[in-house]
Amino acid sequence: MDMATVAAGVFKTKCLELMDEVERTKEEVIVTKYGRPVAKLVPVTGAKPSPLFGRATGSVVRVADDAFVPDTELWSALGE
Repeated sequence: MDMATVAAGVFKTKCLELMDEVERTKEEVIVTKYGRPVAKLVPVTGAKPSPLFGRATGSVVRVADDAFVPDTELWSALGE
């Protein structure tokens, strides 16, 4: 697999285009600054988008019925 090399200035202006190319071709892109490699843009492998339906399953917590009833003793003590 041949790795493409792109100068940082070019990467800055064509970032989204380069990401699309990496996704499509599955080839890495090396970003350079003054000729030195500083970053590597690589394709993601094995990642699956999480389904929208069921995403919050198990994250809801039931709160006791009296959780929002004010504590009158505490409020009275604060007023003194």
